Amino acid sequence: MKYLIVGAVAGGASTAARLRRNDEFAEIILFEKGEFISYANCGLPYYIGNVIQDRNKLFVQKAASFRQRFNIDVRIKQEVLSIDADQKKVLVKNLITGNDYVETYDKLVLSPGAAPIRPPLPGIDLPGIFTLRNVYDTDRIKEHLVTKGIKHAVVVGAGFIGLEMAENIHHLGIQVSVIEMGNQILAPVDFETAAIAQQYLRTKNIDLQLNTAVESFESNDNSILVHLNNGTILTTEMVILSIGVRPDSKLAAEAGLSLGNSKGILVNNYLQTSNKDIYAVGDAIEFPNPITGQVMPTYLAGPANKQGRICADNIVHGNRHSWQGSINTAIVKLFDMTIATAGMAGKFMKRAQVPFVTSTTISGSHAGYYPGAQTMTIRLVFDPENGKLFGAQIAGFDGVDKRIEMLSEVIRREGTVYDLTEWEHAYAPPYSSAKDPVNIAGFTAENILYHRMIPFYNTDEMPLGATLIDVRTVNEFDKGHIPGAINIPVDELRDRMKELPQTTLYVYCEVGQRGYLAQRILQQHGFDTFNLSGGYALWNKVHAEQMLQEAVLH
Repeated sequence: MKYLIVGAVAGGASTAARLRRNDEFAEIILFEKGEFISYANCGLPYYIGNVIQDRNKLFVQKAASFRQRFNIDVRIKQEVLSIDADQKKVLVKNLITGNDYVETYDKLVLSPGAAPIRPPLPGIDLPGIFTLRNVYDTDRIKEHLVTKGIKHAVVVGAGFIGLEMAENIHHLGIQVSVIEMGNQILAPVDFETAAIAQQYLRTKNIDLQLNTAVESFESNDNSILVHLNNGTILTTEMVILSIGVRPDSKLAAEAGLSLGNSKGILVNNYLQTSNKDIYAVGDAIEFPNPITGQVMPTYLAGPANKQGRICADNIVHGNRHSWQGSINTAIVKLFDMTIATAGMAGKFMKRAQVPFVTSTTISGSHAGYYPGAQTMTIRLVFDPENGKLFGAQIAGFDGVDKRIEMLSEVIRREGTVYDLTEWEHAYAPPYSSAKDPVNIAGFTAENILYHRMIPFYNTDEMPLGATLIDVRTVNEFDKGHIPGAINIPVDELRDRMKELPQTTLYVYCEVGQRGYLAQRILQQHGFDTFNLSGGYALWNKVHAEQMLQEAVLH
């Protein structure tokens, strides 16, 4: 058998290695138009920021070692120009010699990845404007930073890569402005979670400009003028474009393969394209999301590696191993804070017209009596009828990674918030509490489903005549509270019932726990009561971000 693989890195290289492990005698040719076949794409920003100082540590495998270990014909700097699916052959250009040649195949695997978006803005091709997608881009950025003595940089786009670049450039002592067209950073999470991260980033002196778009770039001596749609002109010395990526599906489209709505290569659950002898993996493919059923791409290295393994097994042994899709579990380090997400945010469930409810809990990362515990905010998105968990988001400083993986597994297995209430975790005071933050999140969600806790949210408007009660201590209230609230500490509530009007009561505390206790007391005394999800701590961050945005927009 003869297998051709177009594109290396995560998907292609893992497919090639698995093919060899499955079939020692097959002819395997791996084409890569670049020089590097397997490198740590996600580590590139950290090499730029000198967190990773040895460039060689970015390379998982080099062409020569890969060739020797797996007996694979690795052809770097060779680009596949076209596919003749009927004749089962490809046209290849050797980028070193300039010569074209043809290779035939029995099975073909496409792993072309995704390409950075470069909108046709005036001046976008000026020197000093970069995208970051591969080692070549990294070397160019690194050289520019070292040789030009950069003092200020602009990052366009506040997604995962854009924010990682902003952090790492900031580590080099460079002032950074982040420009984002949307009303929040990190599009995969809800605004409430993003607001926590945005407030934190501002404390790190990151110039974060939301609801703002770049209109053009202009050269000015040794500087670049960045013209924004609000009339502002930023003077900078380098620009990183991190607007997003799109599937590199040109080759597949020209070969007549079916594409999805995002122009990714459509594959079935065996990672087979519309042509039975052509498979595809990685950033270039589209597949139904396990939660919404909507076909979409997934731009993550983890799924690409897993797809390579599954794809190779199906090619060699027949289509027996199904790819179940990705729930898009992702995590990002923002200085000392970590933001993580799995499944679907509430805003996407709303867009898909799927009924959902959310809850937000704030807990300690480990036992409060053990030194170093830090707050962790968990937001759940779940089915209001059966509690099926659709999504989870976490913002915190310690232990976020293990909690998102706990939640991710429940989502992936179509579990419910009830499962979280009994989730068994490894407990010792330095690592958790007897009731883990994931358990607490499950308890709260369960209470919502049983109508023991009836939430209201930062986005809700209280009806006329409603009463807002702050059940924190007098000292907490005096330090800051929601306008219009009256202060009745929860420990005094039973003795002060006569002060309460016979109207709907909206209660809140710092993080929601005392508010829930107050709600249970009031409900059983006949009051119609709502409790603020996430409490004053979340309201304060969301309100601050909303006020900033209103000031910018007006």
